[in-house]
This record gives sequence, structure tokens and C-alpha cells, in this order.
Amino acid sequence: MPAHVVVRDLRKSYGEVEAVRGVSFKIEPGEIFGLLGPNGAGKTTTVECLVGLREPDSGELEVCGVDARRNPREVKQKIGVALQTTSLQDKITPREALRLFGSFYRDRVAPEVLIERFALTEKADACFDTLSGGQRQRLAIALAFVNRPQLVFLDEPTTGLDPQARRELHAAIARMKADGYTVLFTTHYLDEAEHLCDRVAIIDRGRIVAEGRPRELIAQSSAVQSVTLVTSRPLDGAKLAALPGVSAVVAEGTESRFQTSHATATLGALTAWLGELRTEVVELRVKKASLEDVFLKLTREESRAGFSPPSNEAEDQKAG
Repeated sequence: MPAHVVVRDLRKSYGEVEAVRGVSFKIEPGEIFGLLGPNGAGKTTTVECLVGLREPDSGELEVCGVDARRNPREVKQKIGVALQTTSLQDKITPREALRLFGSFYRDRVAPEVLIERFALTEKADACFDTLSGGQRQRLAIALAFVNRPQLVFLDEPTTGLDPQARRELHAAIARMKADGYTVLFTTHYLDEAEHLCDRVAIIDRGRIVAEGRPRELIAQSSAVQSVTLVTSRPLDGAKLAALPGVSAVVAEGTESRFQTSHATATLGALTAWLGELRTEVVELRVKKASLEDVFLKLTREESRAGFSPPSNEAEDQKAG
């Protein structure tokens, strides 16, 4: 089956600000694909170009088998979109909003079905201005499903939500995958991307700096692991720092904390050294590198490489 999204050499500038600099990626059917990046990285511009809210300067965009630049109206019939914020009339109800949005499409889902699916039954006839942040986001996602989309775009859907509302949206996104939907998902929260996404692309200063499955990116990265060690007696911090792969040592009494870029070699040398000292291990914790560690390492490397980032102000302006 052809990819649901194909982006080739996408470019978009706002005056002298290069928001997107040659971005390319594909999203396969049934995938949850995460587009990750710091503020001003170009995530929102990329999404807006794909859904027809921005006109690219150059590049090829294919969505659900349709040339998105030549046939944006046809693309809109095949996709659902939930942007960072959803503004509706204060007094419109979820039921009325779903009926209204459904009238824009050839194919549509009955409001009652979406109200039940996204847990809006109790608020179905309440005014929009009485809904909580989590309820508004669930309504925004329900609106994205009103036309039976093949592909759903979720742009920062959990930003500003409390932990309970975030968990509810995570469950909704996981259900999308179980139901066979393809999802492009942008987020600042690296933990949720690691948990929810099949593949991710990390974008920084308008360029893709890494792409792959979260576990593969973590395994391939040289991001360090953190180790906490408690021993039966204090260790010499300088000698601990001399072990293979060890850095950032902090020794406080019988507890030592450090980082390692080669956990296997470090722990082997550490075990041998502690044996020579006849010092017992009371507690040992090794925290593996996370997607957040990979993200921070890659974006810092881009910063050191000297790229000039678009300012947050410029990103806000172009995002509308």
C-alpha cells in the first residue's frame, strides 16, 4: 500500500527566516508518526503546508495519494486536523459543532457516534465556553474525525492539559492506531512520543536531524546512561572517573552518581575495581538513555554546528 504522506524537499521561508529547509519524510498507512522539535523548529509550518493552510515555496507533498499542492480541496476530504488551539463560538454545543462541521464533507459520521467515542456525552449540549481544557481537546479531535478521515493530523494536542486529561488523550490516540488510522502527531513531550509513536522524525531549525523508531534512535545514539551507586564505604571520585566511559562524577559519602557512554564496559571495570577494594554494592541503579536524551543531544549538536534558528516570535507570526 502506498505511503499516506510523502514529503520531498519541502521549503518555506518568511522573509529572511527559513522556517523549513528541505524537509523529507514518509508516513506509512496505520502508523503513528511523531514530528518532534523545539519551539521554532518548523513543525507547525510543515503540518500547515501539508493540510493546505500554508503555500510552500517549493517541494512535493502527497497526502493519501493526492498531490496536496495541486488538489488541496480533495486532500481536505481525506484528512482530519486538530491544531494547537480550537476556537469555536462560546455558545455552540459539541453536538451542534459536530453537525456543522459534518455538513462540510461528502462523507460524515453521526454526531452521536463521536460524542460517545470521545466521552462527551455529559457535555453534548453544554456551551463551548463551559468545557474544560481536556473536554475542548476531546471535542477538537472529535471534529477531526467527523469526515471519516484516512489520515489525522494532531498538532501539539496535549499542550497545557493536566495529567489526567493528557492520559485520556493518550488513550484516544492509542485507540486511533488500534482502529487502523494513520496519525501525524507533533509534540513537545518526548515521553509521550516514545510511548505512542511507531516512528519519529526530529526536526531542528527547519531540518530533519534524525528519523526512525524511538527504540532504534535510542540504541544508535551515543547519549549517555546515568548510574547511581551506593557502596558499603565511600569511593575515591577521581579513581571512579578514570574507569572506562565514566563522566560527570558526583561522590557524596557512600553514594556516587555518574554518567557512562559505555555501560557494559563501565560496569565490568567497576565490578573488578570494587572486588579489589573489597567494597560491597548496597544499591545500583542504571537509567537507560531516553528519547529525550537523544533529542537534547541532537538539537544541541545542531546548535553547536552554527545554524541560525528562527526566533520564537517569527514562528508565532507564521503560525498565525
